[in-house]
Amino acid sequence: MNRRHCATAAITLVCALALLTAPVQAMAAPVPEPAPSAPAAPKKSLEEVREEIDTLYRQAGAATDAYNLAEEQSKKQSGEIVRLTEAIADGQAKIAELKDRVGAQAREQYRSGGLPPGAQLMLSGDPDLFMDGINQARQGQQAAKGVLTELEQAQEDLETYTKDAGLNWEKIEAGRVKQAKAKKSIDARIAAAEKLESQLATEEQARLLQMEKDAASTAQASWLSSGALRDIDRAASPAGKQAVAFATAQIGKPYVWGAEGPGSYDCSGLTSQAWAAAKRPIPRTSQEQWRQLPRIAVEDMRPGDLIIYHSDASHVGMYVGGGSIVHAPRPGRHVTPAGVGSMRILGVVRPDK
Repeated sequence: MNRRHCATAAITLVCALALLTAPVQAMAAPVPEPAPSAPAAPKKSLEEVREEIDTLYRQAGAATDAYNLAEEQSKKQSGEIVRLTEAIADGQAKIAELKDRVGAQAREQYRSGGLPPGAQLMLSGDPDLFMDGINQARQGQQAAKGVLTELEQAQEDLETYTKDAGLNWEKIEAGRVKQAKAKKSIDARIAAAEKLESQLATEEQARLLQMEKDAASTAQASWLSSGALRDIDRAASPAGKQAVAFATAQIGKPYVWGAEGPGSYDCSGLTSQAWAAAKRPIPRTSQEQWRQLPRIAVEDMRPGDLIIYHSDASHVGMYVGGGSIVHAPRPGRHVTPAGVGSMRILGVVRPDK
């Protein structure tokens, strides 16, 4: 029994030691099944890409107008500051001259003993001299009063010029900030549109261009079918002929935002330069052209008139007759003819009405 007991105890001890020296395995949580990957976003159709690119370029066009307007205002205010600076210099010279005259009068009075003219006359003892002196004194007093009044006015003018110059500097700075914001917006949208186009295969880019042409042709056909062109056969004015000749001569030149020629144009750069060539300066931007120029009915338009497009007046083309315009479409394109109805018409303006 003792041997059996000892053997059993030995076996138990060996088993216990084996358990103690065996490597411990941690109880890990069950490994979750990998989540199914999210389905890839469906690839946009080429038509959707075309619409997105068109929207981006339209937004860039609206921002371009803001940029051009700020630039135009800045030039105008800079010219005004030059004028005010010259006026300030003239005013300072005038004040110096008037002060010299006042000083001369004071010195003259000093040389006469410092007595007022009336007292000097009373001491003269000559009635005729006294009467003549009275008149001269009066004239002298009026002249002195006139000089002082003129001096006060010159000083007020100088203060006004200086204040106006300061306000114009503030406007120029505000315009610079506005330009910077507009440029940032333009660059971002053009870059996004160009990125979308660059991601297309060569054959897709060719199809995209054809889709643009097809969409424009469809819109133009719809416009023509409405009878809009039926009564439009008016002749251009002499100035209008000059503007049309200039615009058509630019066909083939690239669109560059903010450009006014001679090598490239944006939409309103083309129309404003065409009318400048006809000796009829007009506002620089399409939005200001729409706001400031006389409006006419579509059925009354003639070659040289400007057609404003989109609800925000962000695009403009020049009517050249026969239901066609010449315009600078967008970045990546060139000055080209197009149908009047190829885009949504906002209205028509006439620079030489």
